[in-house]
Amino acid sequence: MAFKVYVTDYDYGTLDPEKKEVAKIGAVLVPTQSKTEDAIIENCKDADGLLNQYAPITRKVMESLPNLKVVGRYGVGVNTVDLKAATDLGIQVVNVPDFCMDEVSNQAITLMMACHRKLNILNHQTHHDGWDYQIAKPIRRLSGQTLGLLGFGRIPRMVAQKMKAFGLKILAYDPYVSPEAGAKEGVEILPLKDVLMQSDIVSVHVPLTKDTENLLNDETLSWMKPTAIVVNTSRGPLIDEAALYRALKDGKIGYAGLDVTVHEPIEKDNPLLTLDNVIITPHIAWYSEESEIDLKTKAARGVAAVLNGEKAQYLVNKDVLK
Repeated sequence: MAFKVYVTDYDYGTLDPEKKEVAKIGAVLVPTQSKTEDAIIENCKDADGLLNQYAPITRKVMESLPNLKVVGRYGVGVNTVDLKAATDLGIQVVNVPDFCMDEVSNQAITLMMACHRKLNILNHQTHHDGWDYQIAKPIRRLSGQTLGLLGFGRIPRMVAQKMKAFGLKILAYDPYVSPEAGAKEGVEILPLKDVLMQSDIVSVHVPLTKDTENLLNDETLSWMKPTAIVVNTSRGPLIDEAALYRALKDGKIGYAGLDVTVHEPIEKDNPLLTLDNVIITPHIAWYSEESEIDLKTKAARGVAAVLNGEKAQYLVNKDVLK
């Protein structure tokens, strides 16, 4: 009997790459739009594998799907999946850690530049019959400023490589990276407080965990320069949005560029939307035509590999093999 791979939820125009990959092992792809625990349990009850975008894959969900062997996450982060429960239940979790590195690093840099040059207020003005560069004052020369990276994995390393061309000093906070490893790439590894205090631009790239949720909060934002720019292309809950709003409104930091928010789509009454010194984009950092195909193909390929008794290239919960 053919394996069944259910797509819990998706916002893609086509699932052809996934169908092609699972068909290679004779499996069947079953698309759904199951965005809650109960919906997944009801609609995916005989799933051997799941492909997941945003829906919660909790212990309850996994315990309710008796045939489930593997969960494939569309993306790098796996915060939608209860990894401990998956490991306890012998379910492998796979992701796509090497996709969209170029796209996300470019988006982070784009947001840095747009905030630094205050492009949103200038663009808005010219669309409403204005022509006065002085509304953007002051803007300091970018060369010689300091960029602080929170996290120093694949994407922030690419950001660092690209931003060196602009003549910035680059610092990073990452408790899992040694100062020696950073030095090899021309980046100084420092404690979080030092990075925040010294940086003119801070770009957030850490994964979302219990330890990193609200990493930027009232206290840590208070360590930053009053002119500092904060950019987040990782996960919304890494920043306490109420604290960020207060810091931006009260002039404790200068600007923010966000591609991710705590609630997506962002709530219409979110006070961040009332501020001129915030640029918000709709979680597009990952996207290009090429990266979307890459993501969908690799996620499905990982699920198919597990169902076919092979070792998945990108297994997240490696302890499950023990």
